[in-house]
Amino acid sequence: MKINRVAHDVQPSSVAIACSNLHSPFLASLKRPALDGVNCVIRSGEFVTLLGLNGAGKSTLLRSLVGLVPIQKGDIHINGVSVSSKRLWQRREVSILFQGGGLVPQLTVLENVLCGCLGQRSTWQTLTGFGRGDQLRALQLLQELGLEAQIHQKTRQLSGGQQQRVAIARILMQSPKILLVDEPITGLDLLAAGQVMNIFSQLHQQGMTIVSVLHDLTIAADYAQRAIVLNAGRVVYEGACENLPDHLSLSSP
Repeated sequence: MKINRVAHDVQPSSVAIACSNLHSPFLASLKRPALDGVNCVIRSGEFVTLLGLNGAGKSTLLRSLVGLVPIQKGDIHINGVSVSSKRLWQRREVSILFQGGGLVPQLTVLENVLCGCLGQRSTWQTLTGFGRGDQLRALQLLQELGLEAQIHQKTRQLSGGQQQRVAIARILMQSPKILLVDEPITGLDLLAAGQVMNIFSQLHQQGMTIVSVLHDLTIAADYAQRAIVLNAGRVVYEGACENLPDHLSLSSP
């Protein structure tokens, strides 16, 4: 499959995401903040994987980048601009794909993908329905992702791998510059996992910045350019995807 999308004009050396001394609220279950002084930099066009044991802060870090987790201390910059609740427009540059995709099971595949437009439309536009341009774009994405035969099926009738591809198509309707992905292949068989990761690889080759939480170290090494390993809310390794088991074992209690 080949995904046709307009590559964003970015400088390879420019910084897409910069996190400085991030602290999230204290969690009684962890007896510490989920993020406890995180510092990291992700450059435009990179494919970076976030690794670590359960509770290390991977998903919390990902969600903090789009304002879903409050930050008590520290700074986040997206494409050089400080992130704040007053700058909600910045979220249009960043899209997040949650574990499981978050599809609406009673809607069809096409309807789910069209929902990706909602955040970019006014209330009046959403009441009048989706335009022909949106529908053509959704149909094109579904065809490119090998889902043309499932367009009118309810998403609850699809396999896990097909559902994840529908979720990716919905995200691409937003034309993000940065894609955040939280455990995209959990529960998928090897074939479906490979199909999903190959889509991310193509998007990366076309210039998209991708940050993904992964658990499979082999897949992380095969697809990501760089790894950020977290432990107890702190970055303990940031570098090439080499000897990842060693870096992960160093982060264990």
